[in-house]
Amino acid sequence: MSTPLRLGTRGSALATTQSGMVARRLEELTGRPVELVHIRTEGDVKTGSLASLGGTGVFVTALREALLDGRCDVAVHSLKDLPTAGVEGLTIVTPEREDPRDALCARDGLTLDSLPRGAKVGTGSPRRAAQLRVARPDLDVVDIRGNVDTRLKRALGPEADLDAVVLAYAGLARLGRTDAVSQVLEPVLVAPAPGQGALAVEARSQDVAEGGPLAAAFAALDHRPTRLAVLAERAVLARLEAGCAAPVGTHARLEDGALVLGAVVARTDGTERLVHRSSVPLSQVAADDDAAARGLGVRVAEALLDDGADRLAPLTASARRPAPAPTDPTPSGAPGQDSEGAGA
Repeated sequence: MSTPLRLGTRGSALATTQSGMVARRLEELTGRPVELVHIRTEGDVKTGSLASLGGTGVFVTALREALLDGRCDVAVHSLKDLPTAGVEGLTIVTPEREDPRDALCARDGLTLDSLPRGAKVGTGSPRRAAQLRVARPDLDVVDIRGNVDTRLKRALGPEADLDAVVLAYAGLARLGRTDAVSQVLEPVLVAPAPGQGALAVEARSQDVAEGGPLAAAFAALDHRPTRLAVLAERAVLARLEAGCAAPVGTHARLEDGALVLGAVVARTDGTERLVHRSSVPLSQVAADDDAAARGLGVRVAEALLDDGADRLAPLTASARRPAPAPTDPTPSGAPGQDSEGAGA
């Protein structure tokens, strides 16, 4: 088939770079050309903090509408932008994840430890802000927005007004801007957003079902370690019913035949945080391992709630009720978290 696949993407440099990576892989897998279709989302049009925009799906709703009404065949999202609620008729797959950690980009190559007392550090993420304040209560954490270049200029440009900014390492790596990184922040110091560093490639379910035109390509795009890690991380987010205003960090990884998950909930002022870690053995049976990953996420979230997570962070009231059975978290409706824009 020579008919081009239409791939929906946001128009930012990072979004189009990420989408271009997926487009090239889809061309290899399908033998069809792929053309990018630029879609403007609510998060691209409006200004202000993400919390003030509502947070939930501001970068993805328009892309999903374009899929459903046939303007595009595939869409690419930064997974951490996606609400945990799925959309009927659409299916996602997760290619191999980039490094999920956060990165400090500071003047003069400074690290978090060597920043001077009272240094100004910019981030639009309540999660990052809270954990930075835990690590360095003396810092002046400044709320910022904008694309990657705009934020980097706030700390590294000739008219810089900040000492440092914190961004996702994955976005910098995909843009070839790791030269700006002065320190990669380990998850024990600043836990990433659920799904950070991962992409979600989405299509109409009928197209990726067995026998569908994209079924084989989507199966090949799936990366098991990434899928299991993000299932666990997003199950934490779904159980806590925490959105972009909640300082919640998670990090899951495969280790010696088990899935290991850590999660953090912190006060926005950095005066207190809760940490819980747990693991689950894996069986190599896909359905069983997916269920185990979701169950691990729910269990870690329950432990955080038992320790008083709802005292520290703005969680939905229903999160305090006993957990439902650990099934797929997507129907729960928790919003996506930490969406500063296309993986940044």
